[in-house]
Amino acid sequence: MKTYLSLMINTDSGLPSEITNKLDVMGFETSLGSHDFVYTWKDEVTHEQVVSFIDGVQQELKGMNVRFNITTMK
Repeated sequence: MKTYLSLMINTDSGLPSEITNKLDVMGFETSLGSHDFVYTWKDEVTHEQVVSFIDGVQQELKGMNVRFNITTMK
């Protein structure tokens, strides 16, 4: 299963390098194409685990003034 993350930044957002560093620590890899980042789950996960992970993403990006979209797919 993979979780894809797309970001929308603006001139008031944190630096893209700072945002990338935060997401790298969480286990995201940069991606080219339709999504900016991808997280690959090691095991099967529950809906609750995915939601908890997304909560963590929001907390990590809090104060960075970015908008994001997340898609999780098998």
